[in-house]
Amino acid sequence: MVIPAEDKKDIKSFLLEELTSYCEQNGLARYTAKQVFSWIYQKRHEDFDAMSNLSVATRQFLKNKFYFSTLKILKREASSDGTEKLLFGLQDNSAIEAVLIPEVSRYTLCVSSQVGCKYKCAFCLSGVTGFCRNLSISEIVNQYLESIAIAKPRVITNIVFMGVGEPLDNFSNLVGAIKILMASEGLVLGKRRICISTCGLPLQIKKLATLKLGIKLSVSLHSAIDAIRDKIMPVNKKYPLSELMQAVKEYSNSEQYPVTFEYALLKGVNASRDDALKLAALLRGVQCKLNLIPYNKSSLNFLAPTVVEIAEFSAILEKRGIFFTLRKPRGEDINAACGQLRALIPGKGGQ
Repeated sequence: MVIPAEDKKDIKSFLLEELTSYCEQNGLARYTAKQVFSWIYQKRHEDFDAMSNLSVATRQFLKNKFYFSTLKILKREASSDGTEKLLFGLQDNSAIEAVLIPEVSRYTLCVSSQVGCKYKCAFCLSGVTGFCRNLSISEIVNQYLESIAIAKPRVITNIVFMGVGEPLDNFSNLVGAIKILMASEGLVLGKRRICISTCGLPLQIKKLATLKLGIKLSVSLHSAIDAIRDKIMPVNKKYPLSELMQAVKEYSNSEQYPVTFEYALLKGVNASRDDALKLAALLRGVQCKLNLIPYNKSSLNFLAPTVVEIAEFSAILEKRGIFFTLRKPRGEDINAACGQLRALIPGKGGQ
């Protein structure tokens, strides 16, 4: 008897060890799980009947027990700089966004981890409509899988969890998705080609350090002064800079790799001479890199500093030996740059 679709399990939410255990418990060989993983993630077949090295009985069993989840592309926008923004529809009729960023030596995919965001950073559109739910493992992985075909003939080389949502607030599913992305039987993405961006959750950063995944960590800093960070990043009221910096140092020491700090330059808020001096003092002695990001225009009430103000801010950091990069906006004309992702559904007050 064929099991009704609602009783089937989403096979792309299974880690390799979980699928191996499931196969064993149901009388299938252990290696069945590796074969299935290879078909799904390396050969890119999502049809059990096409898995020719499995027995007919095994294929029928899998068809009865599992289904293949997918994402629907609702909208695809291309920027003048080659960046592409993808709006994906989910089964519950909510939506998320991913961004493809082409560069000469790499091709980066920025993915979402939640529907909405609960942290409400003042300069970021992602939290404007509030938090809805966490994404499942398969919904995270499917952003990568669906983007593979879109990116062709180029190959996606890097993935950053910097889309809608706070990745470390969806810790279990985030780690599960990363394990599938990294698995030798899965998508075989190198550990240093994966980066998690967080608003700064110290407990989760420390927990991540214990897993020794070897992935990069990026922290949204945006001020080295607690009073200012409290105003623009409410998470700072619960986890002030002292706690955040301690967790960051532990992560950097554990991974033996520098942490990246993101700093959006907001005119009249965090881009003064004093802000630069405080930032240099905070980062002194920390194994890190700093990305300075002139604010990307949005409907929120912020402006980027002038070219002169940015140059003065940068000069202070340079004089004090702080390694930084002044990041060039990507996809700003299609609202795909940092802080602009919102995942509005066409026809529902959206784009």
